[in-house]
Amino acid sequence: MNAPVLLLGGEGDSTRIVYNSLAKRFTSLPVLIEEPVSRKALLRNRIRKLGFLTVASQVAFMAGVRPILNRMARQRIEQIKQDHNLDISPIPPLAVSNVSSVNAPETLELIRRFDPEVIVVNGTRIISRTILEGTGAVFINTHTGITPAYRGVHGGYWAMYNGDPERCGVTVHLVDAGIDTGEIIARSLINPTEEDSFVTYPYLQISAALPLLLEAIERALGGILTTTKIEGDSAIWSHPGIFQYLKGRMSGIR
Repeated sequence: MNAPVLLLGGEGDSTRIVYNSLAKRFTSLPVLIEEPVSRKALLRNRIRKLGFLTVASQVAFMAGVRPILNRMARQRIEQIKQDHNLDISPIPPLAVSNVSSVNAPETLELIRRFDPEVIVVNGTRIISRTILEGTGAVFINTHTGITPAYRGVHGGYWAMYNGDPERCGVTVHLVDAGIDTGEIIARSLINPTEEDSFVTYPYLQISAALPLLLEAIERALGGILTTTKIEGDSAIWSHPGIFQYLKGRMSGIR
């Protein structure tokens, strides 16, 4: 059951966009979708790493501010999708196998069954060495930030927040067992407008990443993929807290 490319992702717009883009080139494209981490477990892990007050502020932002931003940005998001032909149509059910986690035994079993040369990763947990070393496939991820300076999440937003627009973009990279620490394949910048905000940056980023991702896959399949080592200042970013967001908004960063 050989398929040259396999998509390993989490549920969401970005995974559907990646699938629909790749499916135009690869007619047989199996997809493994992992179940999301439970909200309780997610909060527990964040509190352990970041502390209760930081996480409480993040929850206040995500629950109180982000829904408002989503409503305000509907027209802008539709414009970006139309301008860049981003297709969020559902992935055909026959292409999908659901797994409990990217690191579950059934995931490795399915990967070995499909025997891909390239595994495209999108929006999953950190992948364990057991999975990475359990197949000869090349794992390629699209990260919404310029690594290594903006590892973690919301890299585009944080670059703008920090007055660092020259590093507001995306990175296509190999996957290793770290957090966005794999060798770099390609990078691209985005140019947010005054209409853009925290919730629109990801759509601009995925539109910039897709051509790089497709080229990376083709080069990997052809055995000519080249990478560069990850170097420079490095930081992991998390969700903004409500007071951080309001401070940024006062400076014009929405």
